[in-house]
Amino acid sequence: MASDMGSPKRELTPTTSLSSIPQKRAFDEGHSPAVPSPLNPDVRPSSEAQHADDASQSGRSKPVRTKKETLKKREAKGGDSNPATPDPKAGREPEQSENSPLRYKLAPPKLSDFDPPRGPVMTLHHKVDGPGGETIEFMETSDHVFNKKNFRYTPCIADPLFPSTLYYRQTEPEPFGPRMSFEDAATHVFFDKSGRQVTTDKGFRMARANVAVREGRWYWECKITQGIQPPKDGDAKPVGGKHVRMGWARREASLDAPVGFDAYSYGIRDVAGEKVFMSRPKEFFPPGEGIQEGDVIGLEIQLPSEHLHRKIMAGHYNPAVDAADEPVPATAEAANIVRDRVPIRFKAHTYFEKIEYHTTKELEDLMNPSPAASSSSSSDAPSPTHPTPALRTLPNSYIRVYKNGVLMGTPFENLLGFLPPASKPMPQVGAREGLDDGMLGYYPAVSVFRGGAVEVNFGPDFWYPPADYDSTNGEVDMIQPDGLSANSLHAVVERYQEQIAEDVIYDIIDEVDFWMQDGGGATNQAGVDEKTKEVVMAPGREEIKELVQDD
Repeated sequence: MASDMGSPKRELTPTTSLSSIPQKRAFDEGHSPAVPSPLNPDVRPSSEAQHADDASQSGRSKPVRTKKETLKKREAKGGDSNPATPDPKAGREPEQSENSPLRYKLAPPKLSDFDPPRGPVMTLHHKVDGPGGETIEFMETSDHVFNKKNFRYTPCIADPLFPSTLYYRQTEPEPFGPRMSFEDAATHVFFDKSGRQVTTDKGFRMARANVAVREGRWYWECKITQGIQPPKDGDAKPVGGKHVRMGWARREASLDAPVGFDAYSYGIRDVAGEKVFMSRPKEFFPPGEGIQEGDVIGLEIQLPSEHLHRKIMAGHYNPAVDAADEPVPATAEAANIVRDRVPIRFKAHTYFEKIEYHTTKELEDLMNPSPAASSSSSSDAPSPTHPTPALRTLPNSYIRVYKNGVLMGTPFENLLGFLPPASKPMPQVGAREGLDDGMLGYYPAVSVFRGGAVEVNFGPDFWYPPADYDSTNGEVDMIQPDGLSANSLHAVVERYQEQIAEDVIYDIIDEVDFWMQDGGGATNQAGVDEKTKEVVMAPGREEIKELVQDD
């Protein structure tokens, strides 16, 4: 019976079109995943769906609360912390430009601030006989400020032609001309009335000149008036006790140490004529040759152009291209000089106070390397392409030494650079890194020890002028911008005159800059336009600070 029924017949497949077959439902963009996957490789959620999703999330979630600092933390920070109540005037004040000096809100100057600055009070300390039989009177200076505690001071004067800078500009006190600086010297350093002879009755003390060199070739002389004396009859060794050192130093070099003590100065030692750098004396003069009383030591320095120097500090130096140090075109843009300073008073004197450049850890590690140092860059020798700016050297730079007109050699080459960021200010309120105040450079420097004394000569009439020095009898030929005289040797007195001209130009630029910030209109008696009283001022005092220093 089962066989009679047989197997069921297969039904025919319907002949409907493919379009009638239901296809896979496309994902709604609102439900599509945010990240594509192998099953959904072409997911591209629309911006409308994304915004809708964000709105829904924000509606469901609570707003994030900003955690406020405790009262103790706000009191500890003082003015640095944000106040609980916003200042309505804060939003109307523009930001201070880093290309301009900081402005300080000060009271109008006193009538005495317009008087020409006076030099320090000089009191006779002792007299000595020079190598030529002349009597030298050394004075103890007082009633002037010293560069210390991370600050630097330059004399200033009030001038009615500078109302926008609140009348103050830079000036020079007597005695005029290039000399050793009374402010930039250690305590217990005695000067003669001209400021060109230096001595001390203590241990090593340093004094720097009032002029710095930044590029080109420069020369000055140093005569030992009190030092190692020639051996007496029957003695094999010279008579010591009084010592001197001379050389070139940066502003960061310590004044309470001899020249060559750290990585910021290069010095020549009187004993055996040794060269000293980072407190490491090395042989330089021929054996048996030293520096004794009556000798004249000439020091020459060569530095590349500021254009090449800044290129090195910016990390753009290429030895294959920049080795020639081609002259800068006269139409090239000058470097921006920014001087953050505030006038202060000290014993009836008026000075500009500014934060001094400070020693860096990289050069301290170079002087005293740590055996456990793991940084490969710190272990590399200084070079123009060093990854650390403080350890970049200046190509084709050197220091030459002459003794009584005879070239003794070149003790130092490839000097360390000094422009920012190689030089940095001390980290404190008001300090800004990366700014050049125009007075960075290498300074003529001398250090004296227990009665040692020297006399400096910055030209133009030298005791032993070098063979390639062309004296102009006091008529200075300024270095041309095309660099034609860039490689000729110049006296430091020429650089002093350039420095005075630069100070005048920088003062005028600052005055015009502040005048434009105030709107460029007529100013009132206070030096500020009435409509710009809300101009940005650096944090400061309304009265000029009275500085107190221990003598």
